[in-house]
Amino acid sequence: MNTITITPDGSGTVVIGEYTEAIEADTYAAAQNKAIDLVVFHAQQAGKNLTIHTNDPEAPVLVVSPSGEVEPQQEATEATPEPAPEPETPAQAEPEVQAPIPSAQLPVATHVATAPKANPFTGSSAPLQEAVLTRRELRSKRESFLTQEQAQEPATRGWRGVLSAMGIRVNPSEAEKEERADRKAVSQHWPGPRTIAIVNGKGGANKTPTTINLSAVFARFGGGGVLAWDNNQTRGTLGWRTEQGPHESTILDLLPRTNELLATGAQSADLAHYVHHQTSDRYDVLRSKPLVLADEQRVSASDVDSIHSVASKFYRLILIDSGNDESDPLWKRMIEHADQIVVATTTKDEHAEAGALLLEGLAARDERCAQLADEAVVIVSQAEPSARREEAEKVRNGFAAIAREAVTIPFDPAMVDGVLRYDALRPTTQRAWLRAAAAVAQGL
Repeated sequence: MNTITITPDGSGTVVIGEYTEAIEADTYAAAQNKAIDLVVFHAQQAGKNLTIHTNDPEAPVLVVSPSGEVEPQQEATEATPEPAPEPETPAQAEPEVQAPIPSAQLPVATHVATAPKANPFTGSSAPLQEAVLTRRELRSKRESFLTQEQAQEPATRGWRGVLSAMGIRVNPSEAEKEERADRKAVSQHWPGPRTIAIVNGKGGANKTPTTINLSAVFARFGGGGVLAWDNNQTRGTLGWRTEQGPHESTILDLLPRTNELLATGAQSADLAHYVHHQTSDRYDVLRSKPLVLADEQRVSASDVDSIHSVASKFYRLILIDSGNDESDPLWKRMIEHADQIVVATTTKDEHAEAGALLLEGLAARDERCAQLADEAVVIVSQAEPSARREEAEKVRNGFAAIAREAVTIPFDPAMVDGVLRYDALRPTTQRAWLRAAAAVAQGL
């Protein structure tokens, strides 16, 4: 059997009869192109079409011709049953004669003939007088001339995308349709600013990487206007995991300038003195100062209000990376400003339990906090290489009943240390964060 087998990292094998050749490429798509070129060469040598079986569930069988055309093999379809013959009208049955309606009783605007021709508004072949409507009623029922079905863009992923690139129009797979829906969800702009709080009462629960990756997805697909804010008085590390701008400003430098920034003449470019722009991921970071002890950079609840007012003036989306102390006035005031909360957790039991207890505590606080808990999104990250997918699914299933949605993120070495950038993540990890951000967007 002729086969093509390709792994997500771009390596694979092509088998044509007794011939076997390994292929290597930088991406999955490039490996597909190499494999097709190789099969076309063998089809030319054989002078006939070759049927190829692949490990792609979206295109398990391909037919490759010597001319280079590639088509998915058509599956056999069940024969359409013959329609049952209509019963014959008994010879003795006389057609019912309907008495005509006097013209005086017909609506003045739609006095029509009674011949049994098709009604242009209902499609019925019944006599028109059975569906007589006034012009006012017809106007209220008519279909808009502007109503038209949107054309679907051809596939761009997998074998379907390869065929589309070769000029063969192929509809996207269900997986690609879902990805497009998630992209649309995170690209929306909402009326008024929105605030998302990333929370967990346990340290090391992946709050900072969650803040960074959600900010990157919303900014990259939605066009900027996104702020990641380190609301932590105890050595917040958001600044360590993100790119530094041409200065060392932190939240302590912004606080004395809040009144100026809230004044009428203030401009968004003035914030460049205090925030750190992420050049590739397109969002800004407001840092805390982790080298200074909490008592040297004490921030009050009213300071949180001032900073949030500035952020709301210049950004459409604010993501707040929080500390671990749920009794801290900063933490409580953050929750008061939040439109959506995201519980970040790993597969560790203590992280998951801390997240669940946080939701229970919010639900018992007041009606607004209970609503936030009900609409919460939980993001379960496999933060260590030893973490198994089964463990992540177990945690996700545990949160499914107490949160609006729970999603999992696979382990990725690019998330472990150093500056975290979206482009450095594996494609499967990027897709998982896009799904997570789309889940958050549904609550905004």
